[in-house]
Amino acid sequence: MIEAAGLCKYYGPFAAVQNVTFSVPRGQVAAFLGPNGAGKSTTMKLLTGFLAPSSGTAYIGGYDVSQDRIAASPLVGYLPENGPLYNEMTPVAFLKYLGDARGLSGGRLNQRLEYVADQCSLREVWQKPIGKLSKGFRQRVGMAQALLHDPDILILDEPTSGLDPNQVHGVRELITSLGKTKTILLSTHILREVQAVCSRVILINEGRVVFDGPVSGMGSGDDAMESSFRKLTIAG
Repeated sequence: MIEAAGLCKYYGPFAAVQNVTFSVPRGQVAAFLGPNGAGKSTTMKLLTGFLAPSSGTAYIGGYDVSQDRIAASPLVGYLPENGPLYNEMTPVAFLKYLGDARGLSGGRLNQRLEYVADQCSLREVWQKPIGKLSKGFRQRVGMAQALLHDPDILILDEPTSGLDPNQVHGVRELITSLGKTKTILLSTHILREVQAVCSRVILINEGRVVFDGPVSGMGSGDDAMESSFRKLTIAG
């Protein structure tokens, strides 16, 4: 469902992503880990077509994103890091606008709006301007737009950023539930989150994949995972 085949992205002489190759099959929840600046967000942008690769190919649901992004787009919901929102709009107006852009209308659009309002706990701010919302609520609006069109694939960049512990718990439960029927690639810095919702870890460092395997391969417990993370991402 998600495939990176030799993805590279260069900015002049700087290599942000170097020969990244992995695939995520249907129904798997995979954690995409790495230190700041490792190339996680860049890789996610390449996979979703927001950036064009310098070389290599990204596939979504079998479609080459560079060649057939319009066909791939309905299959994927993307929550970018610090995703852009229209501050003057309310969540319901923003999501209706996106639903219309996605081809949703009538009863189907209303059904999906009700779903994301409940799943993302947006009822209390449904009619408030997005620019007046806290970081946590803004993040939940971003999650709602990723879920709105009921995609088969979710690519989520730090979905619990800015949330309080209760909200984090709710998002983890939602991801666990969605993972039963959807394919999910989840970027996070929270190792406990990986243990809670993921079955696999793809670890990137300095633009290259340095580990790809089951969560248990990173060790059991926070301390063991942190130790593995450090060994794989700190030179020497």
